[in-house]
Amino acid sequence: MNLSLVDPFVLAQDCPEANTGSLRSGHSTCIRFSHRGDLLASGRLDGTVSIFDIETNGVARKLRGHTSQVQSLSWSTSDRYILSASQDWKCVLWDLKDGSRVRTVRFEAPIFIAELHPKNHLHFVVALFEEQPMLVDISGGDPIKKALPSAPRRTKEERESASEKQVAQDAKQTTTVACFSASGDHIISGTNKGWVNIVSTHTCETLYSTRLTPNIVILIRLTSSGRDAVINSSDRIIRTVRLPDFSDPDLDWETLSLDVEHKFQDLVNRLSWNYMSFSNGNGEYVTASTYMNHDIYVWERSHGSLVKILEGPKEELSAVEWHPHRPFVAAVGVDAGRVYLWSILTPQRWSALAPDFVEVEENVEYIEREDEFDIQPIEELQKRRLDREDEDVDVLTVDPGKGLEWYEPGEFRMPVLLDIEGSESEDEVVAVGTGQFRRKNAGTDWSVEGAIAGDGVAVGSGDEARRSPANGSGARNGSKRRRAD
Repeated sequence: MNLSLVDPFVLAQDCPEANTGSLRSGHSTCIRFSHRGDLLASGRLDGTVSIFDIETNGVARKLRGHTSQVQSLSWSTSDRYILSASQDWKCVLWDLKDGSRVRTVRFEAPIFIAELHPKNHLHFVVALFEEQPMLVDISGGDPIKKALPSAPRRTKEERESASEKQVAQDAKQTTTVACFSASGDHIISGTNKGWVNIVSTHTCETLYSTRLTPNIVILIRLTSSGRDAVINSSDRIIRTVRLPDFSDPDLDWETLSLDVEHKFQDLVNRLSWNYMSFSNGNGEYVTASTYMNHDIYVWERSHGSLVKILEGPKEELSAVEWHPHRPFVAAVGVDAGRVYLWSILTPQRWSALAPDFVEVEENVEYIEREDEFDIQPIEELQKRRLDREDEDVDVLTVDPGKGLEWYEPGEFRMPVLLDIEGSESEDEVVAVGTGQFRRKNAGTDWSVEGAIAGDGVAVGSGDEARRSPANGSGARNGSKRRRAD
């Protein structure tokens, strides 16, 4: 958009205010913005990864390699590679230059989350279900998996005075989430007992442990600088923690103390939080989606107060992400699988188009010039058309000043594919019952897939599968198929 058409006071706003659109390509389950913010990756229920172009809201690429729901996505620092983790127990590293699979790594347990190393896209950390987390190196022929500890680090006095029950409880702890520090030299992980561990990437030993909550740590996210962390747990409290500079050689791990900066919660409605993330830049805001609710909460970290509640569609929202450079929020709807967008409403100032352009508040009488609508001779029109055809138009050179503010010379830009298949539209999917959908395909019969199983998950093929209400209303046993007359 031409910035001269936008009110400068609107540009100064740093928090989204209204729902401005949505994206769809299949049934999304997780999303993640690239570091430059020009692309949005969406993991789907059928295992496909769709890459949206933020400027056009179109699908730029589709990556197919999983057979089950995508759990998490992680971008490399250059935005050329993306790591996807799925419920099929596999992690796939994709090269967006040609959409190929660089490596596929299979594990012996379901995957909670996988995160790429910030400086080496051939290293990543993964948290597994009821198994120890692993640091994976795929730079060689066979992937090298190093198990990471989940048990908290105890002091010498605590180890000597520990009872057998405490030792057994520590051994049973499992890591539920893990991510790298900004430098990649340390791994920050959370356990099912509320402990936060800091593990060395080089030695795979726990350097520091602290217990922030007695409940499960669900998610840990860091700012781009790595000096702030936001932690979501099952006790319905979101905590922000100020982190030290882990690369400081004078850092004393024995005296280190991680103190909670703010606690964000809803004391009135006692809401649980599905997902949360920091705002752009230095993480001035914290945003979170709510369980069994369609609102998105936004808190300001400077005062620890609630700033705004973004109203969304009438469905529960799961994954929520804040654009890395703009006041722009995206969230996934649980039922429909759409990606909903919140931004700032920018009324355009059309008087900025030309000095003599005038905006009128009401209708005025227009006085026509004498020669304004005169018919031009055909010969003159033909000459003008031929002159325009002789002009050389450069359609290959990309102007870095138009929508590519974050690109620098030599940085990777994903190639444009002109033969990308069409993105699925919500208009092509019709609801025929509780949790049952059908696709409108011209020239074919109307088929229904996705009868609801007893666990509340739609059983169907590909994008027709949807989640049903948790209360079991309209639940069905087995699967059904209908045909319209």
